Amino acid sequence: MRRGTFAYRVRGHGWELFWSVRSGRVCASSRCVLSAAPGRLGLPDKMELLQVLRRGLQQVTGHGGLRGYLRVFFRANDVRVGTLVGEDKYGNKYYEDNKQFFGRHRWVIYTTEMNGKNTFWDVDGSMVPPEWHRWLHCMTDDPPTTKPPVARKFIWTNHKFNVSGTPEQYVPYSTTRKKIQEWVPPSTPYK
Repeated sequence: MRRGTFAYRVRGHGWELFWSVRSGRVCASSRCVLSAAPGRLGLPDKMELLQVLRRGLQQVTGHGGLRGYLRVFFRANDVRVGTLVGEDKYGNKYYEDNKQFFGRHRWVIYTTEMNGKNTFWDVDGSMVPPEWHRWLHCMTDDPPTTKPPVARKFIWTNHKFNVSGTPEQYVPYSTTRKKIQEWVPPSTPYK
């Protein structure tokens, strides 16, 4: 920054904004804060604004319009645009965007129904099958669509997601008495 220019800098995940006190402008780079005329947009500023608007329009149209955009936003709390790499046998879709930084460049959009259960709002990390888990967590660069994994006897043919907190959860056998017993109300015959 130039001497005498007072500006604030705000950083986020992969983005940065600058706010100039002198001109009252918000920009995506420090050079537009330092541009000559306060209050007027120069050519670089207009190009940045067009790029931001183009990316936003790509996100809205890439998810099937405004309704699809809002659906993805409320389900995942994040809206991204990338190339579809593949889809697993349950309907989960896997995307990749190499413009993003490492660790956020691969993601999954979960299906709305898995194993007969409605999973529209209840998504869980265990809904990803093991072969896609490898690719999603960068253990391999080849997705299972191009290079299928070697079949192992310990990998289930039908992937089961986490059932904790449901009636299907595993409860170990215990020989000790219960410390807390359920109250069974006395039954009275109806008159």
